[in-house]
Amino acid sequence: MVIEMKNTIKKQSLLAPLIVLPILLFLDQLTKLLATNHLKGQANYSLIPNILEFTYLENTGAAFSSFLGKQGFLISLTTVVLFFLLWKYLTIPEGKRFFLMRTAFLLLISGGIGNLIDRVKNGFVVDFIYFVPIDFPRFNVADCYVSIGMALLCIISFFYYKDEELDFLFKNKKTKSPKSKDTD
Repeated sequence: MVIEMKNTIKKQSLLAPLIVLPILLFLDQLTKLLATNHLKGQANYSLIPNILEFTYLENTGAAFSSFLGKQGFLISLTTVVLFFLLWKYLTIPEGKRFFLMRTAFLLLISGGIGNLIDRVKNGFVVDFIYFVPIDFPRFNVADCYVSIGMALLCIISFFYYKDEELDFLFKNKKTKSPKSKDTD
């Protein structure tokens, strides 16, 4: 009975990513398709003048155009990181307390897969969002997922969870640490 209950809980916790992940990927790929169809070869489209523009860019690098033209390396690195994130996602404890952790990981995974699809399919990532006031490099929806996911992960790791609640991230097995006893 207990094993059946644990299996049911695990199946339910895997149901959310099977629904959420495709939706996030669809939104990312749709926005990139729209950017390609409507912005490629066109002048910048100012959504909010002097603040937010849409402009088409084929980025053959990573963040801030690092590793330009190193698609093989970026595909390999992204694949390894995605497998690591998926493995760690599966070790996140059950329950409402870890909803934010699961959300952060889903955002990171979705963003990584979204940009990986572009790299494999096109040999570049489509970037199109430009924040004018700070002359920030162009980015896309998958980059937003990764940034929001990382920010959320940092915030909850520092301010929401206790250190021992994060032990699962650093251990291979789910083990409880022994409680120390005073021997005075």
